[in-house]
Amino acid sequence: MAEIPGSGKVYALNLFDVADREEYLAYSRRSVKEVTAHGGRVVALGKFRESVAGDIAPRRVLILVEWDSPEAFASYRDDPALATLHPHRENGTSAYVWHLFDRLDDLRPLLKD
Repeated sequence: MAEIPGSGKVYALNLFDVADREEYLAYSRRSVKEVTAHGGRVVALGKFRESVAGDIAPRRVLILVEWDSPEAFASYRDDPALATLHPHRENGTSAYVWHLFDRLDDLRPLLKD
């Protein structure tokens, strides 16, 4: 049975370039612990290899995070206790893309009439 879009797990696709190594290191030293504490887990890390198709400008880094729910993601993004953490991500990266995708077991919900 397919997941209902908008319920359950979501995936945050993070694509970016590292703009300031020290700033991003300050973010990454703490972010995995905080992501986990808010119901997320990193499921993939990647370094850009090549552009095969599409109109998005390449980014050097890919991080895919699975969140327990959209609310879990929002709790991480909006937690006032993390107000000093997120600026390290913002200042340490450039060309940041942060997109959320609903989890699907298959593509049938997208292919219905």
